[in-house]
Amino acid sequence: MDKTILISLLKKTREAVFSVLPVSAAALAVSLVPGAGIDVRTAVIFCVCTLLMIVGIAVFNLGADMSMMPMGERVGSGLTKTGKIPLLFGACFVLGLLITVAEPDLSVLASQTSSVINGRVLVFAVGAGVAFCLTVGANVITGRQNLIRLLLFFYMAVFSFCAVLAENGRSTLLPLVFDSGGVTTGPVSVPFLMALGVGIASAAGGDSRRDNSFGLISLCSVGPLFALAALFIFSDGSPAYSLPPYSVAEGPGTFFSELGSVSLDLLVSIGLIIAFFTALQLTVLRLHRAELLRMGIGIVYTFAGLAVFLTAVNVGYMPVGFKIGGLLAGLPRPAIAAAGVMLGAMTVLAEPAVHVLTKQVEDVTGGLVSRRAVRIGLAAGVGISIALSFIRIIYGFSVLWYLIPGYILSFALSFFVPGIYSAIAFDSGGVASGPLTSSFILPVAIGLCAALRGESEVLRCAFGTVAVVAMTPLITVQTLGFRSVVSAAVRRRIVMRRILGSDDEQIIYFGQRKKENEE
Repeated sequence: MDKTILISLLKKTREAVFSVLPVSAAALAVSLVPGAGIDVRTAVIFCVCTLLMIVGIAVFNLGADMSMMPMGERVGSGLTKTGKIPLLFGACFVLGLLITVAEPDLSVLASQTSSVINGRVLVFAVGAGVAFCLTVGANVITGRQNLIRLLLFFYMAVFSFCAVLAENGRSTLLPLVFDSGGVTTGPVSVPFLMALGVGIASAAGGDSRRDNSFGLISLCSVGPLFALAALFIFSDGSPAYSLPPYSVAEGPGTFFSELGSVSLDLLVSIGLIIAFFTALQLTVLRLHRAELLRMGIGIVYTFAGLAVFLTAVNVGYMPVGFKIGGLLAGLPRPAIAAAGVMLGAMTVLAEPAVHVLTKQVEDVTGGLVSRRAVRIGLAAGVGISIALSFIRIIYGFSVLWYLIPGYILSFALSFFVPGIYSAIAFDSGGVASGPLTSSFILPVAIGLCAALRGESEVLRCAFGTVAVVAMTPLITVQTLGFRSVVSAAVRRRIVMRRILGSDDEQIIYFGQRKKENEE
């Protein structure tokens, strides 16, 4: 292995350790409580899965840096430089579909909703929505259109679709619709889409190239809402949810069996991306052999990391999360909400992409919003959102009671902060709702709901948790941006008062002395 790659792998491993261990330690501590219903064998398997998840995340992140991000940037810049806009839009549509099919977070959601909708139908419907909005996003970057106005229009249309669903007596499907947008922008799509936006913006040129590169992730989060809501509107029948088999591995054979099944699915999905990129390479891109070799090695790492990660999730994390949710159901209601705050704060701080987001915000704002402020804000916001989700499970009201006021506040803030803050805020929703949210927090919510309200209420009350988590950064980042704008305005006013106030005499006195000296 190359020395540079080895150093990068060690760095990614350290990040993965800090990502996974806090949540894993808390889950393991809960599992050891007497009466938790988690035996020693399950705890051991959970520890093994924790190690596998650390390895999987580290190897995958290394592969994404070597393959997905360079691939996205080269595709975006190469197609834009050709000047053939229809070719760019067509490629974006195909890539949006293929990159969504390969998204592991979406696969996790599909496995937990298989009783409501066929997994392949869910994945391809969501992929079509992402493909459409990715094409729209490319048009936004090249045409420098107003992102927030477009998002406002799309969300108004989505809520109109939801009103039609509710009118047809299918409001139980609304949480699943909104969760699909949160899980779509996961570890595969986020680095690729960010790099694609940078590539298109750099090739398109302009004075605000960096600002124009933001927004693709937020747009691609809206597409699944459209697609899934439309699919449910025109489908027949009343969905009846049943819990998936949250079973822990019986032995090493289960690990290898699950690894083989996951690997076959990944071979198909990642193979499609490679085939399309190869076609672009032969016709448009024509990258150097050394760059292609590095991307090829990165794809191997991406595949291996994803296979190990998904195996650990399916075998250990989802079953243990479901059992912990059932355990929380026996606690007093304030304690359940407090557990939600703790789990949410640890989960968002554990997400590897959060560290990238905090640095991005600090750089873009010139230090006005510090990394520490963003981390604290996100931890508090996501912790509160998980607590609110648990409260919703306890009392059984609709997720729209959170989402409608939350999005109204988010769009209201966008009128008082610079556009770059709003673009980063809407993009960061996909960062907060990362792999640990869908693979651990959602099963906890399902276990809690199944124990408190019964299996029939899980679809209506437990799902929607990911959507609430994804909404939190929209408010948090823009609030921090609003505070920085107000602070800057106050500092300017203080400076002007000093110049025009008490300092006037000194300026006049200095001018008189200078004149006397000249005479």
